[in-house]
Amino acid sequence: MSDIGHAPPETPHKYRPIAPPRPTLWPLEMRVLGEGAALAAAWPALDRAPNGDGHGVIVVPGFSTDDNSTVPLRRYIRNRGYHTRGWRNGRNDGPTQANLDAIVDNAKELADKTGEKVSLVGWSLGGVLVREATRQNPELVRGVITMGSPFQDVRANSISIMWNLLASKDRIEDKERTEALGAPIPVPATAIFSSTDAVVAGDACRERPGGKRESIEVFASHFGLGVNPLVYYAIADRLAQKKGTWKHFEPPALMKRLYEVHS
Repeated sequence: MSDIGHAPPETPHKYRPIAPPRPTLWPLEMRVLGEGAALAAAWPALDRAPNGDGHGVIVVPGFSTDDNSTVPLRRYIRNRGYHTRGWRNGRNDGPTQANLDAIVDNAKELADKTGEKVSLVGWSLGGVLVREATRQNPELVRGVITMGSPFQDVRANSISIMWNLLASKDRIEDKERTEALGAPIPVPATAIFSSTDAVVAGDACRERPGGKRESIEVFASHFGLGVNPLVYYAIADRLAQKKGTWKHFEPPALMKRLYEVHS
């Protein structure tokens, strides 16, 4: 589907609370083992995914993890021909202004190095952060891809105990700002999510319909999003779009049944 030349005006964003995922989904997180094995098996095929134009890509890890968690994904993106790096900011300890500033500073540095805007990829809370960093500095960002990131309602998660124990005391806890996280950002945005995610509610991870926004549903665990071959292919396809162009994701004919695209 091509971009719409005369899209209707955006309706104002309205926050709506979303229920956390059902506890019965937790056994499905064991899929991460199979997803890792599937990635290894699919790697030769994934190497035939579209190559990029060399622009910069920054990958931001999820809550309580660091750049080690995104090594396989960054390796894959680098192999597709991009200047790729992690967020270079240690453990992600939550939505703090310092963490947002670190993403922006990293993006500025990489944009200066490559001479091009950068793409931002964020996993879980990392995706919430890259959307907000983009909102602050859209002139640096070519596009955003999130993976299991509950920006429509960050409260729609099943790890509140872990959050209270590990999140920074400096985390942003502004109710109005939190409820505005789901408002559209001013760059093309792709949200990859799973409706059987046991950590965050799938509905909380979806972009609003319309504009240069889309949501791609895959069968995946939350912890497996970073090693899921379906996710890798979708990311490669999204990053490879030519500068200044954007269209909704259309999986190859043989893979159509493996994705559900909401746009």
